[in-house]
Amino acid sequence: MGNFTKISKNIQKITISDPKMSDKKITWINIINPRKPEIEYLRKKFNFSLSHLQASSSLATAQRPSIEKMDDYIFIILHFPLLNEENIISKEVEFFIGEDFIVTSHNNIKTINDFFNLYKKDSRSFLSFKQGSTAVLFYEILETLMASCYAILDDNAKKIITLEEQIFTKESKKAVTNVLLIRRNIINFRRIIQNHKNIISKFVQLENVITNNNEIKKLFYNLQETSILTWNNLESQKEMIEVLNNTNESLLNYKISDTMKTLTIFSVMVFPLTLVAAIFGMNTINGMPFVDNANGFWIIICLMLIAGLSMLIYFKKKKWL
Repeated sequence: MGNFTKISKNIQKITISDPKMSDKKITWINIINPRKPEIEYLRKKFNFSLSHLQASSSLATAQRPSIEKMDDYIFIILHFPLLNEENIISKEVEFFIGEDFIVTSHNNIKTINDFFNLYKKDSRSFLSFKQGSTAVLFYEILETLMASCYAILDDNAKKIITLEEQIFTKESKKAVTNVLLIRRNIINFRRIIQNHKNIISKFVQLENVITNNNEIKKLFYNLQETSILTWNNLESQKEMIEVLNNTNESLLNYKISDTMKTLTIFSVMVFPLTLVAAIFGMNTINGMPFVDNANGFWIIICLMLIAGLSMLIYFKKKKWL
């Protein structure tokens, strides 16, 4: 069963042992927002590399995932997406995995904390309890973290559907902002998880007592499939948002073109009116027709209307209107 210990505000520990397997006991230490006291605790309790301890501090941020095999443990850095209001951001998790212990260090990731609390309440129902394996516990933590990605994928899918409705209901201007937001989120999501399958593959290929089990390797191969499936879903969403973006741009360009056509037609129709007005506005009195006529003003207005209507009829025949 699981024996829970709260070491400090930010350090919690579960010691898991199955009475049927008295020789197998594993410990899970979950560290939230690790700072100097938490790093000092790990330094005293374990023989971890100083560079790994520094990397696990909440003040340090790795730009890429990594995996390193040491003599008595494996150190892994992974990133996972988190939906913060409307933006997808990256959250980092450090794993120290030994034969009988696993340490998770992170900046208060709710998914891990919820799983830890669930494990604390009912560890018997988990495969790692039955097998007494830290590798299996690592698999279960990763599986939970990857499953949380599906909620973000679903949120993206809903936003894409809403975006499609906006584009085809003539809300193109509003859709521009949403296109940029969704595209950025998909790019961030892809950047965060792009190396997951590689890290998992390297973990399985390591020659050590932690992963030296065919059943355990099968579990991680399943995780690889999950990672590939998530990536494929992101690829589909990326292609869809690109198509919608092109469609929206085409609609905006059509609107601009239609507006320019209307303005051009209006300008061309006004041109003959301006020309007639300019001609009769000359300071040439002798020889200027209709100037001395009592109805000269109305005759000129009629000429202008005829010129404008002629242009309108011409545009109609050319099917420009």
